[in-house]
Amino acid sequence: MNAQKLSKRLEAVAKFIPSGATIADIGSDHAYLPCYLVHKGIVLHAIAGEVVKGPYESAVKQVQKEGLAAKITVRLADGLAAIEPTDHVDTVAIAGMGGPLIVAILEKHPEKLQGVTRLILQPNIHAKVIREWALAHNWAILDEEILEEDDKIYEIVVLQRGQMELSDAEILVGPRLSQRQSPTFIKKWQREKENWQRVLHAIEEAEQTPEIEEKRAELTALIHLVEGVL
Repeated sequence: MNAQKLSKRLEAVAKFIPSGATIADIGSDHAYLPCYLVHKGIVLHAIAGEVVKGPYESAVKQVQKEGLAAKITVRLADGLAAIEPTDHVDTVAIAGMGGPLIVAILEKHPEKLQGVTRLILQPNIHAKVIREWALAHNWAILDEEILEEDDKIYEIVVLQRGQMELSDAEILVGPRLSQRQSPTFIKKWQREKENWQRVLHAIEEAEQTPEIEEKRAELTALIHLVEGVL
């Protein structure tokens, strides 16, 4: 992967960036995504934010190497703190970390989202918490994608401002994804269901405590939700 050829996962993220957007890529690592977007003419200006010094320095070097220092600003900052009002950022991408960490980033500096109209969020795990956050903060799902790369399955949740209603099953598996029922979607949730069934079988053999009873009820509910979708 490089600034000219992204991974399958980041390519999928890139396709949701509106043409002409001003994007902040939070947790940008080598700044491959902003460089790619500028090279392709999808965006004219971008912010690459990194909280860790090593990846920040890598991003600075990459932007300079690509000759894009006039169009991509790299900042060492904690999450959304990388965005300044004068940037006029309207699109934020956060990719390649867990859903709870993405939500923590969104909640830490909510004022930075004032001018933002689209969020492209790619959690490696626990996309459910992103949908829960969206419901609670007046963001609506514009689109979703699920894909497999290097034996790992990733989800992308694209949000725009607005309200929505989701069932418990849709919060768990995604409303757009459950409608499409792609082979990757089915594979993911069949695998999850089988894992839950194994755990459920194992705890049947354990001493029955209130904690075990609670876990059994939780797993049973999850299995029923997924069975209702597949």
